[in-house]
Amino acid sequence: MTKLENNWRQKTLENLEKEFWGKPDYDSFLVLRTTALRKIRLSDFTTEDMRLMIGQRFSLDYLVPLALETLSKDLFAEGDLYKGDLLESVLAIGTKFWDDNKNYWHQLNELIKDRRKEIRDKRIDSGNFDKCKHVG
Repeated sequence: MTKLENNWRQKTLENLEKEFWGKPDYDSFLVLRTTALRKIRLSDFTTEDMRLMIGQRFSLDYLVPLALETLSKDLFAEGDLYKGDLLESVLAIGTKFWDDNKNYWHQLNELIKDRRKEIRDKRIDSGNFDKCKHVG
């Protein structure tokens, strides 16, 4: 787990990760947008920005805590797709991330534990999250 600096939300992913992607080789919306998002301060990320990056499994050490803040205010926060799309992206993260970040797993589990039926009713898959070794 990455130790977060006090002012991490005011920095860009490029600053935090000390990794600069440069000009994209491929000209698709997804590649252009994810590259551009690396240059935006995390405090300026929208729900859609988080959903998009988390869906691509980019920068999870920084984006999951940001997403958890958003989900704690509105569990079914909506990006550009549908109500609950951020939660779905977060729950779909592979088990290795959750196994390595037990505290984030517990935070999310607290948010969803009494709302499992609602999550199922919205057809949001929690399979990866539920397979983690913290379950039980």
